[in-house]
Amino acid sequence: MFLVALLLTMPAAERDWSIEIVGKGEAIAVAPLAPAEVAAWKATPPKEPGTVLSLFVEKSDLAMFGEWKVEDRRLLFTPRFPLSPGVAYRVVLHPDRLPGFAQTRPEPITRTLQIPKPPRGPATFVEQVFPTADVLPENHLKFYLHFSAPMSQGQVYRRTHLLDAEGKVVESVFLELEEELWDRDLRRLTLYFHPGRIKRELKLREEEGPILIEGKSYTLEIDAAWKDAEGNPLRETFRKRFKAAAPDEKQPDPKTWKITAPKAGTRESVTVTLPESLDHALMQRLLWIEDAAGKPVAGKVTVGPRETTWLWTPTGAWAAGEYRLVADTRLEDLAGNTIGQPFEIDIFRPIQREIVAETVGVKFSVR
Repeated sequence: MFLVALLLTMPAAERDWSIEIVGKGEAIAVAPLAPAEVAAWKATPPKEPGTVLSLFVEKSDLAMFGEWKVEDRRLLFTPRFPLSPGVAYRVVLHPDRLPGFAQTRPEPITRTLQIPKPPRGPATFVEQVFPTADVLPENHLKFYLHFSAPMSQGQVYRRTHLLDAEGKVVESVFLELEEELWDRDLRRLTLYFHPGRIKRELKLREEEGPILIEGKSYTLEIDAAWKDAEGNPLRETFRKRFKAAAPDEKQPDPKTWKITAPKAGTRESVTVTLPESLDHALMQRLLWIEDAAGKPVAGKVTVGPRETTWLWTPTGAWAAGEYRLVADTRLEDLAGNTIGQPFEIDIFRPIQREIVAETVGVKFSVR
C-alpha cells in the first residue's frame, strides 16, 4: 500500500478511521469496518454508495465516478481514472450511512490526500531539426522538429520564429493550422512555410514577397519558453542556421540515384546516394527493397547526413539474385517536388482531385 501524507483531518467519531490511497492511485480505502458493517454491505449494498464515500478534486464540488465495494474490512472506492500525482483530492466519509452502522451519529469525516509528484526528469530539449543541411532552396517547404519528450500543443506559432541575418523576425512565414501536425507521441512536429509565399503568381507572394531569398542567411529559432507535456520549459533555446540557395524546381529522378549493392551471404546495407536532400520523414516510409518476385525484403531504414543517403539493412543475410529499389512517386525533395510532379504546377493546368499512389523501381544485383 502506498501511503500519503494526510494534509487535513477533521474531528472523527469514536472510531479511529484510516483513509488512504491504495497503490499508485488506483483506489481509496477506508478502514476499519466492523464485521456487522461488512456483512450488511455484502447482504444489501446501498443503492447510492456515493452518499457514504465521495471523492472530489480539491476545490471542486463534482464527485468523481467510480465503483464501491467492501473487501477485508475495508470500503474501497475505485475511481474511473487513476489519481494523478501532484493533484490534491478531497475524501468525504459519512460513517452513519454505512449499512449496519450502530454507533452514535457522527459528523462527516473529510480528508485531503495527495500522491507526491515524482522527481522531475531531465529537461526536454530539441533533439534535431530536419532537414539537417545548412543550405536550403529558396522555395524550401517544411521542417520536422524532433523533441526528447512529449510536448504541449497550442504554442508552436508563438514559440517558433524565422530570423533574418540581423536577428529580426520575418513575419507571416508559417502556415498556421488550427490542428497542429504532431505525431502520435507528441514528439515530432511538422512545420510548413506558407505555400502562398512560395508558389509564384499567387497573391500572397506578390504582396509580401518570398519567405527566403537566395544568398541570404536565416535562423530557425525554437524558444526555450515552449512548455513540454508536463508544463516545464525547454532546457534551452534551439537555433538552426542556414543559407538560402537558388530555388529547386526539378523533380527527384530515381535514375540519377547511385545504388551500392551488398555482398551475398552478408547483412551489409544497400546504400543509395542521392544528388540532393530529400524529405527525411518520407524517406523512411516511401522507399523500400523488393526481391525478384516483388516481395518486400524485411529490414531497417537509416537516413544519412543531410538526407542525401538512404541505407537499408536486412533482417537476415542477403541471398544472391536480382532486387529492386522501389520508390513511391509521392516522395518529395525539400521544395515539395515529388517524383510524380513538380511543386510549381501551372495554375492553368487541371488539378488532380485524387492522388493515386504509384511506384517506380531501380534494379540492382546481389552477388
